[in-house]
Amino acid sequence: MKSNVEESQLAQTILEIVKEEKPQTVDHLINLTKDRLQIPEKKIIKVILKLQNEKKIGLIETPSTMPSRLRDYVKTQQASWYWLTMAATLVTIVSVFTISENAYPLVIVRYILGAVFILWLPGYTFIKALFPESSSPKATNKSLDTIERTALSMGMSLALVPMVGLVLNYTPWGIRLAPITISLTALTLTFAAAALLREYYTARTPQ
Repeated sequence: MKSNVEESQLAQTILEIVKEEKPQTVDHLINLTKDRLQIPEKKIIKVILKLQNEKKIGLIETPSTMPSRLRDYVKTQQASWYWLTMAATLVTIVSVFTISENAYPLVIVRYILGAVFILWLPGYTFIKALFPESSSPKATNKSLDTIERTALSMGMSLALVPMVGLVLNYTPWGIRLAPITISLTALTLTFAAAALLREYYTARTPQ
């Protein structure tokens, strides 16, 4: 009985916030409710969805609950960038070691993938690990926008790749195609894994 009373009070508060504050996004509504009542986000989302089903409020977007386990998070749309990065890295490795310099016009594909692999992926995953993205309105002001992220990704790639080459120059393998490819692959996948973990735990941390 107490749960029903609490749920009713929460629903009334949400309706008042919608009327008074006119939040532009569902996340904004959730944060306004949390600030006013100091209750768990999952309970707020449950009541918001219930109000939507009862046609008492209309949502342009639907609130999503953050998976409680990392293995569930990697299956969500938010983690799609990670799988795209893995796929791009794998395809690049295959093209580098299977397409010869004389295999025209396939070699053009190898050049394009190689350019993305060198000029984008290392810096992109590093910046993503350093500045994980968040869907929270309060975190948006602290996060990078698309233009900043793109510029920093390319700039960081141009800084990281020569450093890898410099380190390889003092190893028995030297600066050759295979060592460079393997080193950049390891670097990119390490940064991608770190970025995925940071993004997951940042999203789970209340803002």
